Amino acid sequence: MSYDFGDFYLYENYIVGEMAEDVLISWEEQGEFLAEEFKSIYYEKYDELIYISNRIHKYSIIPSDWLKFAKCNYNFTGYGIVSYSKRGYFNALLEKVFVPTKLRTFTSLKEAVEWAETSNTELVEKSAPLLKNKAV
Repeated sequence: MSYDFGDFYLYENYIVGEMAEDVLISWEEQGEFLAEEFKSIYYEKYDELIYISNRIHKYSIIPSDWLKFAKCNYNFTGYGIVSYSKRGYFNALLEKVFVPTKLRTFTSLKEAVEWAETSNTELVEKSAPLLKNKAV
């Protein structure tokens, strides 16, 4: 999916987002729209998704807008930030204060994708025994 503010690559259990250069990301301008888009595509699996922010461009985000995201019950299982600079790493630490789910930082997209795939596997393995018990 491609928009003027960024590109999004949709996979079965995770999404990789790459925001455009010099854009300011806010809940009102992009966040709510994207949350609704993703929810309409993934339906019930939405709460099991991991979002990876691949920060290949410099852009700004309003960290406190994560509170609006959580208030509207748009929750991911995990949130990964791929940062390629020290400044980006420190920005991610600031965001961590506001993100209502587990957040991990990475220095490569490959590491983040491996984490997302492993996290989703663990989620399925943890829920499988519960499903099995309910069926019996």
